[in-house]
Amino acid sequence: MNSLKKRRELGLFQALIIGLGGAIGIEVFVLLNVAIRQAGYTIVLVLLVCGLVNLLTMLSFSELGAAVPEVGGEYSYAKAAFGGFLAFLTGWLRWISNVFGAALAAIGFSLHVLLLAQTSLSPLDQSLLVAFLSVSVIAALAALSIRGTKQIGTTIVVAFIAVFLVFIAAGIWRGLEPRPFLPTDLKQSSGFITAITYSFLMFLGMRAIASGSATLKNPGKNIPRAIVLSAIMLIVLYSGIAYVTISTVSLEELANPDVLPLTLAAEKALGKVGGYVLTVAGVVAALSSLSTSMMVQSSIARGLSRDGYFPKFLLSTHKRFGTAHLAIIFGSVFYILFAATGVVEFIGSVAVFASLLGFALVNFSLLRLRMKKPYMQRPFRVPLYPYTPIAGIALSFILLLFIDPSAFSLGIAFIGLGVLAYYLRMVGHQRIRIAFGGMSLGIGFSIALLTYLIEIGFLLPLSIHQQFRIAVIYVLVVASTVSILAGALNIMSKI
Repeated sequence: MNSLKKRRELGLFQALIIGLGGAIGIEVFVLLNVAIRQAGYTIVLVLLVCGLVNLLTMLSFSELGAAVPEVGGEYSYAKAAFGGFLAFLTGWLRWISNVFGAALAAIGFSLHVLLLAQTSLSPLDQSLLVAFLSVSVIAALAALSIRGTKQIGTTIVVAFIAVFLVFIAAGIWRGLEPRPFLPTDLKQSSGFITAITYSFLMFLGMRAIASGSATLKNPGKNIPRAIVLSAIMLIVLYSGIAYVTISTVSLEELANPDVLPLTLAAEKALGKVGGYVLTVAGVVAALSSLSTSMMVQSSIARGLSRDGYFPKFLLSTHKRFGTAHLAIIFGSVFYILFAATGVVEFIGSVAVFASLLGFALVNFSLLRLRMKKPYMQRPFRVPLYPYTPIAGIALSFILLLFIDPSAFSLGIAFIGLGVLAYYLRMVGHQRIRIAFGGMSLGIGFSIALLTYLIEIGFLLPLSIHQQFRIAVIYVLVVASTVSILAGALNIMSKI
């Protein structure tokens, strides 16, 4: 009982900090430019709509987090609602989203470091340097995470908000030019919706409130309050940042993919010092996002490993530091693989793809639990049920239609890998071993038959050079022997 009280020690303010700390990261520094290139001056409305779309599903997070206050977030909710494949798929999508989010943070770190260094490089050299820096920072933070690091603190969250508020105030003081908010034609409307997908990650971190529900006091009240307050604060903050940016920097300047919009806008509003401060803030945001992603990824990987979907060795902890060192290394390999591409739009799009599908499954979990467990204690209930979760599902699938096609294809491929991993687990290790053993025996005996046919000259004419025939036969005999022995050992083994 005492341990439970000790665990539930965080109040509304701490929950709010968790939500803001999870959301305010590298995304606003690197994805805002991509969204502006798509939406133009309608970016403020994009952020408003994006915040409201996120809030729909965040309300489902609120009900589920209060009713199922367990560590694990979406995976725990789907496990309670469905179990089986859908629970695994939810955890798998959360893991994919985290991996690509971490890769995005590493790329963002590299871009801001290069900007601080003020280097003049060719596009090829810059791409190689971004890849090198991204891999280096992942390796360095992985080592630090194995030794043990802490999550983003209150001071850093408050510092970020203070920097952004100074940025907005300086823009207002300088003078803001009125900009059109609404799309004016069909092409701009398509870009408007695409921009919402790129902005989606800027609000996604609010779900950390529900994921940390096991540590919150009075989760039935504090989770929904913190999520709604976080959404309102983020919409106001991001809209202010975007409006100052498009009022300070021209769309022609922002059309350059190498431009970091916040740094350029800060230089115009606050001078060189302002640009320097925003660039340093981008470096800190990238490091915070990457560090948090490593901790979250290792937790997700260990949860999936505990349930048999990932290898069991990921449950190991470091003897000296007590950290999930193998799970951290496991995730870092994937971070490096995708961060080395250096393509912000592609990496962000895959993260959004996985997150949107995950959001849809969270809403489905809410609907399922309402039907499956109607008398379950629910300290908070989603308003306008069932229309709110249904709207969350519909909007998630609509936004998926505007994801970059290559990112969409890679996302589908990852789901295919997840399906394979799930069904291999369901078949069981022993059955897989027997199946592979049978295949090895079949291949071994087929090679033996092939060797015999060559020996009698049925396949290779006897006129072929004798040494060549002997070499082929020897190779086939060895291959046949190894395959038959491997098959027999797999079938007879009881391990």
